[in-house]
Amino acid sequence: MTTGFTVIRDTTPAADIPRGAVVAMGNFDGVHLGHRAVIDAALRMGRAHGKPAFAVTFEPHPRTFFSPNSPQFRLSDETNKLRLLAATGLAGAVVMTFDKARAGTSAQDFIHHDLIERLGVSGIAVGYDFHFGKGRAGTPSLLVSEAPRLGIEVDVQAHVDIAERPVSSSAIRMALAEGQIDDATAMLGGPWFVSGEVIHGEKRGRDLGYPTANIRLDKNCSLKHGIYAVRVGRGQGKDQVRLDGVASFGRRPTFDNGAPLLEVFLFDFKDDLYGAVLDVAFIGFIRDELKFDSIDALIRQMDDDSARARERLAAAPDAFPKLGAIG
Repeated sequence: MTTGFTVIRDTTPAADIPRGAVVAMGNFDGVHLGHRAVIDAALRMGRAHGKPAFAVTFEPHPRTFFSPNSPQFRLSDETNKLRLLAATGLAGAVVMTFDKARAGTSAQDFIHHDLIERLGVSGIAVGYDFHFGKGRAGTPSLLVSEAPRLGIEVDVQAHVDIAERPVSSSAIRMALAEGQIDDATAMLGGPWFVSGEVIHGEKRGRDLGYPTANIRLDKNCSLKHGIYAVRVGRGQGKDQVRLDGVASFGRRPTFDNGAPLLEVFLFDFKDDLYGAVLDVAFIGFIRDELKFDSIDALIRQMDDDSARARERLAAAPDAFPKLGAIG
């Protein structure tokens, strides 16, 4: 019997797909509180039906397909989206390739072929604003109207609000672009994070007494340039080690004003991290990126940044995204 979080793709044989599952449908970028309401509805429905609950999601993000030349700041790449979904209690995820063929599939064909015939779903949970099918003709209302004839249950979740503002991936992107980490964290239900491999840099931090682990983020990342209190995860699952630090994301105007780079200084840590893949969670915004007139002034500011980051992290000792294992 298969256990753990199962990922079903277009190439997965029909015999390996559990019949009668309940699905939560959405793009799930960031897996924020609005997404979690849809997922929770699917989990409740699954328990009532005695069936597993899966997420149905799409890769690449449909906006990337329709607007390939427009920058798309994704809150979570495919792998991290699946890790976040794996921590919600879902049995797995159905990752559907979003390509020309899928974009041209009518809403009715998607329901009948993809959901009913291939997946054999017994229930569907969606958000109030979810659209699918050619021309975005598929709506929650269409699913509700089709449900009796298809013999399935449909649950449509209303928007989730925080301080009278609807939670959305777009609102979270805007908060991150403005350095409003607390707002982003509230909407996500946990800290926003990125993952990346530690690469070699210019080694300037080492000369300043602040050796950094450097990570190149996606070119479309719109996180505000500045200094952040961060918590870093090294390794996976139960073996993951958490480390506190302070990070700079930006162009290093004091030195070269180059391509944006995430530079993480880990407190009380001296091991070699080159080639390691780290999860970096953003716990608090410290200040804007600045240009300094002297190295001494920069070091004094870095000392202050580190002290402020330590205070912020001490006030949130358990802050870290809840991640599950894939596979």
